[in-house]
Amino acid sequence: MKFHLIVAAAALLALAGVANAEEHVVQMLTKGEKGSMVFQPDFIKAAPGDTIKFVPGDKTHNVETIKGMLPDGAQEIKGKMGETTIVTMTQEGVYGVKCNPHYGMGMVALIVVGKPVNLDAAQAVKQVGKAKTVFPALFAQVTKAN
Repeated sequence: MKFHLIVAAAALLALAGVANAEEHVVQMLTKGEKGSMVFQPDFIKAAPGDTIKFVPGDKTHNVETIKGMLPDGAQEIKGKMGETTIVTMTQEGVYGVKCNPHYGMGMVALIVVGKPVNLDAAQAVKQVGKAKTVFPALFAQVTKAN
């Protein structure tokens, strides 16, 4: 009987963790509050187990991780053009994402899951075009969020 109570309690705790998971919705927009070719929001603070839903405003946008800007052991994100991409965040750390065709135009976002364990490595990644000017402001938000 005791064993069954322990198993039931463990199952309830696991379900409580899932129930507390949050869904963050990120719009991929040609025109947004911060200008053209943006993720809105472009900074997301999430917890392990949270999901992020990337919704394209039109068929010209996708989401994918930027090489070198994801924690060790984390699975890369690579959404298809014009399709909604839903990702469950399991690894703590900093994730840099881009819209592949609009990366040079600064269409990037930063996701921090739990503790920013790979912050230095993510900041060391060389950026292209307008992404060079967008990321410093996003990285400044990491210290504010933690």
